[in-house]
Amino acid sequence: MTSRSALSLAALLGVAGVAHLARPRPFDSIVPRSLPGPARAYTYVSGACELALAAGLAHPRTRRGAALAAAGFFVAVFPANVQMAVDWRDATPARRAVAWGRLPLQVPLVWWALRAARR
Repeated sequence: MTSRSALSLAALLGVAGVAHLARPRPFDSIVPRSLPGPARAYTYVSGACELALAAGLAHPRTRRGAALAAAGFFVAVFPANVQMAVDWRDATPARRAVAWGRLPLQVPLVWWALRAARR
């Protein structure tokens, strides 16, 4: 894995983290309702985790641990994508396609993170 690929993953996580913190409302709506507490708290924690993972991936000394944590993170947020697909089942075809299209995208993200963990 090249450091450029790990840095690209860091950039993706950084942008996602900033988005969660700057515009939390769309993310609040996909937090599974079965979780205790306010959805906004999960949105902010998720954004902070993404920023921390991005920082860890950006530095060679912390890249392996951050990459493994990122793989776990991508698995952990999968229920939010399922919640979105369920909530959008009666939406327009375009929105349904986005919601259902996000589900299989978690697999390459996990794979990308695991590859970044290799030296």
